[in-house]
Amino acid sequence: MYLGEDIKKLGFGLMRLPKKGENIDIERVKKMVDRFLEEGFTYFDTAWAYAGSEDAIRQALVERYPREKFQLATKNAAWINCKTREEAINQFETSLRQTGAGYFDFYLLHNLGEGRTKFFDDFDMWSFVQEKKKEGLIKHVGFSFHSTADELEEILKNHTEMEFVQLQINYADWENNSIQSRLCYNMARKYNKPIIVMEPVKGGMLAAPPKTVAEILKDANPNVSYASWAIRYAASLDGIITVLSGMSNEEQMEDNISYMRDFKKLSSEEITVMENAQNALNNIPLIPCTTCNYCLKVCPNNIGISGSFSAMNHFTLYNNKEAAKGQENWLVSGRGKKSANECIKCGKCEQVCPQHIAIRKELEKVNSVLLNC
Repeated sequence: MYLGEDIKKLGFGLMRLPKKGENIDIERVKKMVDRFLEEGFTYFDTAWAYAGSEDAIRQALVERYPREKFQLATKNAAWINCKTREEAINQFETSLRQTGAGYFDFYLLHNLGEGRTKFFDDFDMWSFVQEKKKEGLIKHVGFSFHSTADELEEILKNHTEMEFVQLQINYADWENNSIQSRLCYNMARKYNKPIIVMEPVKGGMLAAPPKTVAEILKDANPNVSYASWAIRYAASLDGIITVLSGMSNEEQMEDNISYMRDFKKLSSEEITVMENAQNALNNIPLIPCTTCNYCLKVCPNNIGISGSFSAMNHFTLYNNKEAAKGQENWLVSGRGKKSANECIKCGKCEQVCPQHIAIRKELEKVNSVLLNC
């Protein structure tokens, strides 16, 4: 039996919680937490970098349920605005305070890969988390990762003490040369590390897939959601602790519960359906943005990068320029961000992008197609 095998295969991702105005709607989060636990699901995933999330889960979960009734995971992003080890360590202390959890069942070094791993090395966060584990403040230590399988292997070789790894796995990215979902999954399996799946629905994109993909899935089973195919695809893999779904409303939660309550792996017939969907999807060129907004954290000009890309993908999928322009206006200037035409092309965004997007090049396309610049 591997670590986390007894945890149900649906985890509550707390990155995109429902909002009331500009703030997280705590009362709605409480209802969603109650419903999640009522159905026997117990894994909650937050992060220091998710604005307001740790505070929200303290109010909705920690202060309302016995600590032994759930598993809580959070993350340390030492690469965000940390110049010293003390600043990186302070993220852990802040998370303890904001969640009020007392300890973390799963603690992750957040978004390793490329230049970001160096911060954890320089600040020796590897030994820090082991110290906290000995103190009982962390039960299990691992890391989330966005890069190549070769780089993942180097980390796994150098840090055999890591107990699990969190990977981006979905049917759209399974054979993607940049994301390398399959290769990274196989590498984690090679080193006997159980896996937590993130972005199974690719930032919501696979909940409303392109027409050619949707037709394949709907023909196979008209009675289930598109998201259900994506989440069950990831959960059907071996060695999975849980699959995180960033549920932002009650409808998404009810849908997820409906097919994960009594989870069954994909049948051989369903696997064939997914292979056909992958082939159809691979024929459509989309910008693979998952709206993590790490780019925004380092952008000196406050460019609405993810909103611009969402609008461009909308145009690619539906060929409706007016609707796409409306999306750009709502998601960029409507949220206080600057338009793509104000990009100064410094490249800082590309250094932290988990999806390895050529952001400057794609913003030029947004300028040309949607902003007519």
